[in-house]
Parts: sequence; structure tokens; C-alpha cells
Amino acid sequence: MTLYDDTVLVLKSYEDQPELRDLYLEHLAAHPDGVYKPCEAGHITGSALVIDPVGGRVLLTLHKKLGLWLQMGGHCEPGDTTIAGAALREAVEESGIADGLTLLPGGPVRLDRHPIPAPCNWHLDVQYAALAPVGAVEAISEESLDLRWFPYEEVAAVADTSVVRLMEAARARL
Repeated sequence: MTLYDDTVLVLKSYEDQPELRDLYLEHLAAHPDGVYKPCEAGHITGSALVIDPVGGRVLLTLHKKLGLWLQMGGHCEPGDTTIAGAALREAVEESGIADGLTLLPGGPVRLDRHPIPAPCNWHLDVQYAALAPVGAVEAISEESLDLRWFPYEEVAAVADTSVVRLMEAARARL
């Protein structure tokens, strides 16, 4: 199975946000390369909000290019075979938590489509939640200006609505 096929299957089984899900599926039907960054019409990305449910907090990265506090995530790479695997890989790389991150069961938590500068135009983000092991130690990557744990109550003050909605949906699933 290819990353494209896996992503289509994941999206077809995703029952929330039907209009956005259908838009993703239409995009992939029109752009077989739509899971990779070179697709200028937009491309699928995978992200994961790292959650410490015991500590009641989430780990956010201060994105180097955007200057915003976001969940971990990014572009699919040729070695990725599943969208969940791409999201988990990005979470591990960007959080520095090498051992013990696991995706919250049940598939994607949310979808989020947001504009990006040309030539790519759109990120079609498939958002997961990753559970951090007890005692997880983070490490800032080259893609980040900072990395910080925020209590659930503080996320709305530092992050945009997309991150807040992702956190709320992930917490509801815990």
C-alpha cells in the first residue's frame, strides 16, 4: 500500500468534518501527487499534538518560519507509508521525545485546511494526538525556536483556534 492509498482509506473512514473530508478526497482524486510538498495545488500534511494527560498539558513548538505556537507536524516524505506514521515521525523529530510517543487510538482527531504562501497554496492537515510517556523529556529541533509545555487552560492564550480545537477534540477522546 502506498501513502496515497493509505491516506485515502483513512479519510474515507473519518466521519467527522464531512465537508472538509470530501474536499481532501477530491483534492487527492485530482492530484495523485497531493500527499507531497511539490504539489502546487496544495498537499497533505500530518501533525500530532503531543499531550501529557497525567500532567494536564500539551507540548507546543514555536515554529521557526511562522513565529506561532503550533502542534508538531509537517510534510510527508517518500519513506512514509501511512499518514499516521508521517504524523508520528514529525512529532518525534520536532519534540525530541525519541521513545514512547504513541498516537491516540481512533485515527485522526481533526482535519485543518489552511493557506500557505505560493507556490504551494494549501496545507490539508490530517491531525492526530500523540500521548507522551510519563517523564518525557523534550529537546528543541532545528525547525523550532522554542518548545514548551502549556497547561490546557493556557493554550488559548498562546495558540490559534486550530490548535485549541485540536486540543479540545483530543481531550474529548482521552
